[in-house]
Amino acid sequence: MNLYLAKKTGKPLSLRELEVLRLVVMGKGNMEISKTLSMSINTAKLDMRSILYKMSVDNRVQAAVKAVREGLV
Repeated sequence: MNLYLAKKTGKPLSLRELEVLRLVVMGKGNMEISKTLSMSINTAKLDMRSILYKMSVDNRVQAAVKAVREGLV
């Protein structure tokens, strides 16, 4: 996976955020993500919120599209 350096924050997505993003691209919801990565659903939601902020998008669909277009996953 490629690292994504966020323009807004200047920080890259963490490895965990990239894992979450990969699952989002696969169409997984927060519950499935939390179970797959052995984390609480609140942690999955927080990771998703961080991904949206770092990628400067409004929702998980936009994040998934941007991830695929930019070759992140």
